[in-house]
Amino acid sequence: MSPRHWTGGLALAAALAVLIPLASAHGEAADEATEPPSTAAVPLDQLAATSTQVGSGLSRPTAIAAPDDGTQRLFITEKRGTVRVYHPDDGLAEEPLFTIADVVDNSQNERGLLGIATPADFADSQELYLAYTALPDGAVTLARYSLADGSLEPLLSQEHAEYGNHNGGQLAFDADGLLYWGIGDGGGSGDPFDTGQRVDTLLGKILRLDVSTTCGELPYCVPEDNPFVGVEGAREEIWAYGLRNPWRFSFDPADNSLWIGDVGQGQQEEINHLAPNRGGANLGWSCREGSTEYDPEQCPQNPDFTEPVHSYPLTGGNCAVIGGVVYRGEQYADLAEGTYLASDYCGATAIAIRPTADGAYETAEIGEFQTQPTAIAATADGNHLYYVNDLPGGLHRIEFQQAN
Repeated sequence: MSPRHWTGGLALAAALAVLIPLASAHGEAADEATEPPSTAAVPLDQLAATSTQVGSGLSRPTAIAAPDDGTQRLFITEKRGTVRVYHPDDGLAEEPLFTIADVVDNSQNERGLLGIATPADFADSQELYLAYTALPDGAVTLARYSLADGSLEPLLSQEHAEYGNHNGGQLAFDADGLLYWGIGDGGGSGDPFDTGQRVDTLLGKILRLDVSTTCGELPYCVPEDNPFVGVEGAREEIWAYGLRNPWRFSFDPADNSLWIGDVGQGQQEEINHLAPNRGGANLGWSCREGSTEYDPEQCPQNPDFTEPVHSYPLTGGNCAVIGGVVYRGEQYADLAEGTYLASDYCGATAIAIRPTADGAYETAEIGEFQTQPTAIAATADGNHLYYVNDLPGGLHRIEFQQAN
């Protein structure tokens, strides 16, 4: 179920006019964060990551969430539409916490229940958020689920019927309680709908929503400082654009900066780092793939692209970047504090990135994970990182140590 081919396509009955605004015209473009929080961690060339399997028997796991409710639980989504629970003392519960399989289209390789996030008030509200491809036509859908009464409330949907891949699916709350949702470019190959550089569609975007309230007929509100608010013809939910398939992204809890793993076409995988609270970043697709030009016809005049902080070629068995998280816990603070850890679905390498004081980034491969990782997440207290892998469906705890 490689994210390179995970589903989600949009058949546009009538193509809207292509809008190619500069990010700076609608809010300052999001650049790389240049003043990282200080860290006393060891240099990356002295850091090693290993993992220990702590759970098995998952059915194609796709995402992990850690509710901040004092329980130490992890919620794990499965492609078929179920949510499983892991506790470090009790292990992986056999019975699902709940299922929405009756509304999930899990046909083809990339469709299914793809994302989960718990808000800061989860302990009281018992509500969480899910991203999935919905029956009957695979529309990528954001919904709110209540553990209290089992209700499921769809909030926003994007048609994605023509192709089965590039659904995105990541959900994450930032430090201000706003929910971000990633959606792929519509699937197929080569951005057939030219959605990457358009802002009249939600495809190929990261959205930013206030799901704590409602506005008019919408079951959510668009934050007033979203970069395309008031722009004629643009979808105001958009926070960042020019993305191919932002399968996994996360916020650094130390500064609210955004790390994005965007799956490439066939040459490069890329990781982007956007400064906190800065909307309107154009990450280049499908004019560019990673740091190289892909389709000159999709390049806007005088582009203002945000460059990836790391890209790597599709060689050596790599196939799709799996965006990760920044380590900010106490358990390994002397080793890994401030280190962003990602991987690749096929290569399974532990990829470490750390901003430097001069605004640059250092990168190293610091270990190997089990094959086909699909998501990496931190516990609620930040002390431990976990990942799931697709087949054979395991949960793994990550450990850091000083390299010999």
